[in-house]
Amino acid sequence: MTEHLAHFRNVLAVFLILTFSISAQSYPDSKVDELLRNGINKIINQQYDDAIKIFSELNRIKSDIPLGKIYLAATEIAKSYDYEVPYNHNLITEYLESAKEISKKLIEKDEKNIWNKYFLALAEGYIAYYDAIRGSWLQAISTGLNSISLFEDILESDSSFYDAYIAIGTFKYWKSAKTEFLNWLPFIDDEKDSGIKFLSSAVNNSSYNYHLAVNSLIWIYIDQKRFGDAVELAQKALIKYPDSRIFRWGLARAYEDIDTQKAIGEYYKVLKSFPDTLKSNKINEITLKHIIAQQYYKLGKKSETKKICEEILSIKNLSEFEKEKLDKRLKRVKSLYKELNGY
Repeated sequence: MTEHLAHFRNVLAVFLILTFSISAQSYPDSKVDELLRNGINKIINQQYDDAIKIFSELNRIKSDIPLGKIYLAATEIAKSYDYEVPYNHNLITEYLESAKEISKKLIEKDEKNIWNKYFLALAEGYIAYYDAIRGSWLQAISTGLNSISLFEDILESDSSFYDAYIAIGTFKYWKSAKTEFLNWLPFIDDEKDSGIKFLSSAVNNSSYNYHLAVNSLIWIYIDQKRFGDAVELAQKALIKYPDSRIFRWGLARAYEDIDTQKAIGEYYKVLKSFPDTLKSNKINEITLKHIIAQQYYKLGKKSETKKICEEILSIKNLSEFEKEKLDKRLKRVKSLYKELNGY
């Protein structure tokens, strides 16, 4: 299976409707609600600098709640993940740990306030996600379970709090999918269907992080080989956000098993969508070209495959960070190129 397997880290990420209407789950301060929605829209469209400005403003005017800090961290994580550049670890950690402390103090003052629990659940969720994408899996699992427990408490108080459905649904599905070999044990339940139902509820109801529900569900459909459903959901998302790489990458992967030529076209769109300022960053270029080469090879188009392999292998002056990230992939490119040349 050809990749962006990193999307499966949504197991711990705990991150559609195609209208962005006000719902029961709107923060009671209208200015906070407005800034949250505008900032999240900027993240979806990869307008990271604008998102940082919005969440910095939120953090300035409402420093007594942690949402500004949480989403400043989320923006930094999304930007580095998307652009394939090193994470600003100190800054991200500072935002999330500070958000966690603020959340705990708010709960101490008013433990019945559902938003105070949401703040802590969200902070814990992003800490778990950040740990996971850096490979700290044991810590990520521990923190992720804390986050899920808090989201479950939230649902007991308010069954319409759809951000909780996103977190719980994502966790339920991938926990079961990755432990299928244990499902014969009496104390291990298969909760994949339950996870999909939770995510479907979030997709069909308004929430701040609905885009995460959509992205999770797209990759779950791909995992289940429901490629048509994945294509349909990704296409609907792209009607609303045509410039969003997260949805287009999912669409491209789903097309691999339906219409390989269309998959190639979508991967090229993703490749061309990165800003000119990133031309010096070779990770996404090499990754996407390798995936495209694999698709051409699958179609039996060896000359096209060979040409792209040559383009990849001609790229020089990789940084140490890029070399480390691309080591295994470049070995596979070289192996494919040797096969095409008969040696």
